Amino acid sequence: MIITRAAIQDAHSRIAPHIRRTPSWTLPAAFGHDGPVSLKLEFLQHAGSFKTRGAFNTLLSQPATAAGVAAASGGNHGAAVAYAARQLGMKARIFVPEISSPAKIAVIRSHGADVVIGGARYADAQEACDLYVAESGALRVHPFGAESTIIGQGTVGLEWEQDAPALDTVLVAVGGGGLISGIASWWKDRVKVVGVEPEGSRALHAALEAGRPVDVDVDSVAADSLGARNTGDLVYSVCREAVDHVALVQDAAIREAQALLWRGWRIATEPGGAAALAALLSGAYRPKAGERVGVLLCGANVDLASLKDVAG
Repeated sequence: MIITRAAIQDAHSRIAPHIRRTPSWTLPAAFGHDGPVSLKLEFLQHAGSFKTRGAFNTLLSQPATAAGVAAASGGNHGAAVAYAARQLGMKARIFVPEISSPAKIAVIRSHGADVVIGGARYADAQEACDLYVAESGALRVHPFGAESTIIGQGTVGLEWEQDAPALDTVLVAVGGGGLISGIASWWKDRVKVVGVEPEGSRALHAALEAGRPVDVDVDSVAADSLGARNTGDLVYSVCREAVDHVALVQDAAIREAQALLWRGWRIATEPGGAAALAALLSGAYRPKAGERVGVLLCGANVDLASLKDVAG
């Protein structure tokens, strides 16, 4: 399946009345790099993450059902689907694993969705969601492995290019891979797109290394947002053609990025939201001198008590 720029443009026109156009902030030199760094502040999106884009694109491009919508989520996708469903007058039921943070569960509930908590990992929540969809006829909104989701997430790249049109490389955190699939499809053959995954949660890195999607173990501080065990076929097929490579970062580097964003800029991000910056700070990605680098800050649904522990 090829995700086209035209499809992403159409999606942006479709969802623009419902989303925030998040700002881009270009610094002449920052984070130890001598070249310009563009931060796309997607953590300012409705419901706290980029996933609101894919949720709206799915709900606006597929027929609604009387049973409403359903999704499995580590937290952010569920919050996005719940928000989009409420705005469009639909019922939503969200299935989350036990590792989901209380902060993210609270956000989902705040948007009026029914929340079902169960299973140790995301895959368990997805299984429960699939069973509910089969029994109820609800519309399933996949967090990453669906064309409508990927196309919606690709609108991040469209906006970013309009606001920062001369980037050489962009760094994008990867969980299931829907976000990077959309952004890489937008910038294919024009801008280098580099994925960033925790060392303990590397589904895309493993898939590209194996030449096919494979299951991985998940053990990372960012597991509730970057914790997919398998990218699936669609994400893999897009990324093998459009993503330059995947950089791996340690949990300690992610924590350091969170702390720096808070201490230096008063930006509160969850671990997954800071992962792309961690690659630049830690040297997991080393830009060339003067390289124009984009860093996506993609999620803000952090428990403030845990952020206090990280940032001091």
